[in-house]
Amino acid sequence: MSMAVPGLRSVWRMLGALTLTALLGACATAPKPVQPGESAWSGRLALSVESQPPQSFSAGFDLRGSPLAGELQLVSPLGNTLALVVWDRSGAELRQGGQITRRGSLDELTAELSGTAVPVAALFGWLNGQPGNVPGWQADLTRQPEGRVTARRTEPLPTAELRVVFQP
Repeated sequence: MSMAVPGLRSVWRMLGALTLTALLGACATAPKPVQPGESAWSGRLALSVESQPPQSFSAGFDLRGSPLAGELQLVSPLGNTLALVVWDRSGAELRQGGQITRRGSLDELTAELSGTAVPVAALFGWLNGQPGNVPGWQADLTRQPEGRVTARRTEPLPTAELRVVFQP
Protein backbone atom coordinates (compact mmCIF):
# COMPACT_ATOMS: atom_id res chain seq x y z
CA MET A 1 0.00 0.00 0.00
CA SER A 2 1.44 3.37 -1.00
CA MET A 3 1.62 6.23 1.50
CA ALA A 4 1.38 8.81 -1.31
CA VAL A 5 -2.25 9.68 -0.57
CA PRO A 6 -2.26 13.00 1.38
CA GLY A 7 -5.38 12.08 3.41
CA LEU A 8 -3.82 8.79 4.45
CA ARG A 9 -0.69 10.59 5.70
CA SER A 10 -2.79 12.80 7.95
CA VAL A 11 -4.59 9.73 9.31
CA TRP A 12 -1.23 8.13 10.16
CA ARG A 13 -0.05 11.36 11.80
CA MET A 14 -3.24 11.53 13.86
CA LEU A 15 -2.86 7.88 14.92
CA GLY A 16 0.74 8.58 15.90
CA ALA A 17 -0.33 11.60 17.93
CA LEU A 18 -3.07 9.59 19.66
CA THR A 19 -0.59 6.83 20.47
CA LEU A 20 1.83 9.36 21.95
CA THR A 21 -1.00 10.93 23.95
CA ALA A 22 -2.02 7.49 25.27
CA LEU A 23 1.57 6.75 26.29
CA LEU A 24 1.86 10.08 28.09
CA GLY A 25 -1.44 9.40 29.84
CA ALA A 26 -0.07 6.07 31.02
CA CYS A 27 2.71 8.01 32.79
CA ALA A 28 0.20 10.01 34.81
CA THR A 29 0.72 10.37 38.53
CA ALA A 30 -1.78 8.45 40.66
CA PRO A 31 -3.13 10.28 43.69
CA LYS A 32 -1.72 9.29 47.08
CA PRO A 33 -3.98 7.14 49.27
CA VAL A 34 -6.12 9.04 51.77
CA GLN A 35 -4.65 8.99 55.27
CA PRO A 36 -6.86 8.33 58.35
CA GLY A 37 -8.60 11.53 59.46
CA GLU A 38 -7.76 13.32 56.21
CA SER A 39 -10.45 14.90 54.01
CA ALA A 40 -10.18 14.22 50.30
CA TRP A 41 -12.20 15.00 47.18
CA SER A 42 -11.67 14.67 43.47
CA GLY A 43 -13.53 15.90 40.43
CA ARG A 44 -13.35 18.83 38.03
CA LEU A 45 -13.13 22.54 38.68
CA ALA A 46 -13.37 25.63 36.53
CA LEU A 47 -12.42 29.20 37.39
CA SER A 48 -13.45 32.23 35.33
CA VAL A 49 -12.07 35.68 36.15
CA GLU A 50 -13.61 38.74 34.47
CA SER A 51 -10.29 40.55 34.19
CA GLN A 52 -8.89 42.35 31.17
CA PRO A 53 -8.41 40.16 29.26
CA PRO A 54 -10.80 37.61 30.78
CA GLN A 55 -9.16 34.44 32.12
CA SER A 56 -10.54 30.95 32.48
CA PHE A 57 -9.06 27.70 33.64
CA SER A 58 -10.43 24.19 34.08
CA ALA A 59 -8.87 20.92 35.19
CA GLY A 60 -9.45 17.76 37.11
CA PHE A 61 -8.49 17.99 40.77
CA ASP A 62 -7.59 16.00 43.83
CA LEU A 63 -7.91 18.00 47.05
CA ARG A 64 -6.78 16.62 50.40
CA GLY A 65 -5.88 17.83 53.85
CA SER A 66 -7.43 20.79 55.63
CA PRO A 67 -7.49 24.57 55.33
CA LEU A 68 -4.35 24.65 57.52
CA ALA A 69 -2.28 22.14 55.57
CA GLY A 70 -3.03 20.26 52.39
CA GLU A 71 -2.51 19.83 48.71
CA LEU A 72 -4.41 20.44 45.52
CA GLN A 73 -3.32 18.46 42.48
CA LEU A 74 -4.56 19.72 39.11
CA VAL A 75 -4.70 17.16 36.32
CA SER A 76 -5.32 17.19 32.58
CA PRO A 77 -8.15 15.21 30.95
CA LEU A 78 -5.57 12.47 30.30
CA GLY A 79 -4.65 12.32 33.98
CA ASN A 80 -1.27 14.05 33.73
CA THR A 81 -0.36 16.31 36.63
CA LEU A 82 -0.49 19.95 35.49
CA ALA A 83 0.41 21.44 38.84
CA LEU A 84 0.54 20.68 42.54
CA VAL A 85 -0.24 23.31 45.18
CA VAL A 86 0.95 22.46 48.70
CA TRP A 87 0.35 24.63 51.77
CA ASP A 88 0.85 24.69 55.50
CA ARG A 89 1.18 27.37 58.20
CA SER A 90 4.54 28.50 56.81
CA GLY A 91 3.21 29.31 53.31
CA ALA A 92 2.19 27.81 49.99
CA GLU A 93 3.97 26.67 46.89
CA LEU A 94 3.09 25.75 43.35
CA ARG A 95 5.06 22.90 41.81
CA GLN A 96 4.74 22.86 38.06
CA GLY A 97 7.19 20.87 35.98
CA GLY A 98 10.61 21.66 37.39
CA GLN A 99 9.55 25.10 38.67
CA ILE A 100 8.50 25.99 42.20
CA THR A 101 6.73 29.25 43.09
CA ARG A 102 6.56 29.93 46.84
CA ARG A 103 4.49 32.60 48.62
CA GLY A 104 3.64 33.43 52.22
CA SER A 105 0.03 32.21 52.03
CA LEU A 106 -2.35 30.21 49.89
CA ASP A 107 -4.44 33.32 49.15
CA GLU A 108 -1.34 35.24 48.03
CA LEU A 109 -0.29 32.39 45.72
CA THR A 110 -3.72 31.92 44.12
CA ALA A 111 -4.16 35.68 43.66
CA GLU A 112 -0.84 35.93 41.85
CA LEU A 113 -1.59 32.97 39.60
CA SER A 114 -5.22 33.68 38.73
CA GLY A 115 -5.69 37.40 39.28
CA THR A 116 -7.99 36.78 42.25
CA ALA A 117 -7.59 35.11 45.64
CA VAL A 118 -9.32 31.75 45.28
CA PRO A 119 -10.76 30.63 48.63
CA VAL A 120 -9.23 27.13 48.62
CA ALA A 121 -9.46 26.99 52.42
CA ALA A 122 -13.22 27.74 52.28
CA LEU A 123 -13.61 25.11 49.57
CA PHE A 124 -13.18 22.40 52.23
CA GLY A 125 -16.32 23.64 54.01
CA TRP A 126 -18.26 24.16 50.78
CA LEU A 127 -17.53 20.60 49.65
CA ASN A 128 -18.92 19.45 53.00
CA GLY A 129 -22.05 21.59 52.52
CA GLN A 130 -21.02 24.23 55.07
CA PRO A 131 -21.61 27.79 53.83
CA GLY A 132 -18.59 29.48 55.44
CA ASN A 133 -18.17 33.23 55.28
CA VAL A 134 -15.59 34.50 52.79
CA PRO A 135 -15.70 38.28 52.25
CA GLY A 136 -16.78 39.08 48.68
CA TRP A 137 -17.67 35.46 47.84
CA GLN A 138 -21.14 33.91 47.74
CA ALA A 139 -21.29 30.11 47.64
CA ASP A 140 -24.31 28.34 46.14
CA LEU A 141 -24.53 24.98 47.92
CA THR A 142 -28.04 24.02 46.78
CA ARG A 143 -26.62 21.26 44.55
CA GLN A 144 -23.85 20.16 46.95
CA PRO A 145 -25.61 16.83 47.71
CA GLU A 146 -25.39 16.12 43.94
CA GLY A 147 -21.67 16.95 43.94
CA ARG A 148 -21.89 20.49 42.51
CA VAL A 149 -20.76 23.72 44.15
CA THR A 150 -20.64 27.17 42.59
CA ALA A 151 -19.10 30.25 44.22
CA ARG A 152 -19.10 33.79 42.85
CA ARG A 153 -16.90 36.67 43.87
CA THR A 154 -18.40 40.11 43.38
CA GLU A 155 -15.88 42.21 45.27
CA PRO A 156 -13.25 43.35 45.06
CA LEU A 157 -13.11 43.43 41.30
CA PRO A 158 -12.51 41.56 39.09
CA THR A 159 -15.52 39.32 39.54
CA ALA A 160 -14.88 35.59 39.43
CA GLU A 161 -16.78 32.32 39.37
CA LEU A 162 -15.59 28.97 40.69
CA ARG A 163 -17.51 25.85 39.63
CA VAL A 164 -16.72 22.45 41.16
CA VAL A 165 -18.11 19.02 40.28
CA PHE A 166 -17.05 16.21 42.62
CA GLN A 167 -18.01 12.80 43.98
CA PRO A 168 -20.21 13.49 47.04
